[in-house]
Amino acid sequence: MTHADRRTGRRRARAAVALGCLLALVSAACTGGGEGSEKSGEKGTATGPIVVASGLDVTGSGSVRQQLIQEWNRRHAGSKDRQAKLVELPGAADQQRSQLLGALQSGSARYDVVNLDITWIPEFAEAGLISPLPVAESGADDDADFIRQVHATTVWKGRTYARPFNTDVGLLYYRPDLLTAADIEPDKQPNANWTWDQLYSSVRTLGLNPVRPHERAGWTTQLKQYEGLTVNTVEAFADAGVHLTDSEGRYSSSPGELKKGLDSLLDRVGRGRVQPAVLTSDETASLTDFAEGRAVFLRHWPYAYGALGNLMKAEQYAVNRLPGKAVLGGQNLAVTADSPRAENARALITFLTSRESERCLLDAGFAATRASVYGSVPKPCWPRVAAALRPAGDSPKGEGPPKGQGTEARNAYIRLLGAALTEAVQRPRTPYYGAFTQVLQSHVHALLAAERPDTAAAADHLDHALRDVFAGR
Repeated sequence: MTHADRRTGRRRARAAVALGCLLALVSAACTGGGEGSEKSGEKGTATGPIVVASGLDVTGSGSVRQQLIQEWNRRHAGSKDRQAKLVELPGAADQQRSQLLGALQSGSARYDVVNLDITWIPEFAEAGLISPLPVAESGADDDADFIRQVHATTVWKGRTYARPFNTDVGLLYYRPDLLTAADIEPDKQPNANWTWDQLYSSVRTLGLNPVRPHERAGWTTQLKQYEGLTVNTVEAFADAGVHLTDSEGRYSSSPGELKKGLDSLLDRVGRGRVQPAVLTSDETASLTDFAEGRAVFLRHWPYAYGALGNLMKAEQYAVNRLPGKAVLGGQNLAVTADSPRAENARALITFLTSRESERCLLDAGFAATRASVYGSVPKPCWPRVAAALRPAGDSPKGEGPPKGQGTEARNAYIRLLGAALTEAVQRPRTPYYGAFTQVLQSHVHALLAAERPDTAAAADHLDHALRDVFAGR
């Protein structure tokens, strides 16, 4: 189905619903009535709240996103039309994507702004579900402050469809207490130039070879059959020099290249002596295994830095850049194609991605999208948002480190996070990302679970499947 066909289909569906409402004389029920109803006005400036749809806040920070929405509302208290509300979608990323696609394609939800995973931008743009930013806005000088790799995720086929909200990148967490106890001196522990071979060497020194889930492992990550597995696979592929698509989303690999990537992933699992439960492990499970001492190394996202402060003593954990390549994550804010409040929605997005708002996100545990936030003199978080993020009797999160960590450690963490983001790699950019990630997960998980994995056969099967996926078949 073409872009035009989808748009026409949505218009017909909405027209049919509207006609049914008129015939039944219950238009208020069909439009949602009350707060969600629209009044006549100039195009793009209809009344009613600006509705923002987003996934759940994983930082445990008291919802910094909600606090930023409230700050916007305070600043526009005299304008009912510019008030905003946040709708958080339940479920994992795949479920949220399905909910948003269904709602926007059917016109059943009145979302004005959607907080999209960076991998979804090509799909939503190609389907005509989000609007490109006006050239005057997308080309603003302010855009130059966004980290280049991060801003690139908002662009599809030469047009900018969103603004970066919060970003993400894989990091390496480790247990300095356990390494030191095994006579691995600090200068032999993770640093900015560490390699996977050095991690494997440390695991050999530690003498770890677990066979049961409760035993200590060399490292753990997220290899359950979900998006975490895709991320880990793409990182292993990138380290092996394997790229699945070109910049236009066209498949560009081969069975031989795929075998190199799969061998790289198996190498990490075998030589790294992973936690035996890793094939059923997601972000929560892997974080728990690390915090409870069942793994010495952990591949995880930036929000784990703050979470570990509530689970471990300061001397028990540290963080550095991931050896080799790390995948870029995060979300971007886009205006829905059918929003009757597009002008106000774009103004809200500009506020939510401002330097001050990005600092609030960093303080709360997200990775900020702006380079200036990682600089020597960043703009501070909005005062009332900072106060809302402050636990009773404690300093604001942005003015202090996680519990037990010193200011010097916090500043070092911010520097390494900024550096890691500038070198992160992207997952394939394609309108067929949903199908791609499901196919990759299925094939890779089966390979990892096999008693005698055959990477040559697996690569051949995967190659055929990916050719179909990226061709839209």
